[in-house]
Amino acid sequence: MLTLVILVSMVVLSVLAVNAKDLLYASIYLAGVSVMVSVLFIVLSAPDIAMTEAAVGAGLSTFFFIATVKKTERREKL
Repeated sequence: MLTLVILVSMVVLSVLAVNAKDLLYASIYLAGVSVMVSVLFIVLSAPDIAMTEAAVGAGLSTFFFIATVKKTERREKL
């Protein structure tokens, strides 16, 4: 049951990331997907892979995405 909840939340966060109008929000949603993948690895008894996913996927990649988005010019809604 827990695995199903994790998978559904991954799908929901993925859809939110794809449909997000703001790139910053999309990056945060992708970080959430990565955290859910880490939790799934823990549930599947792979803690070493979960730590790597959390550090690289949720941590480092999100940092680079947000740093890149901050360097772009944001357009205002008309």
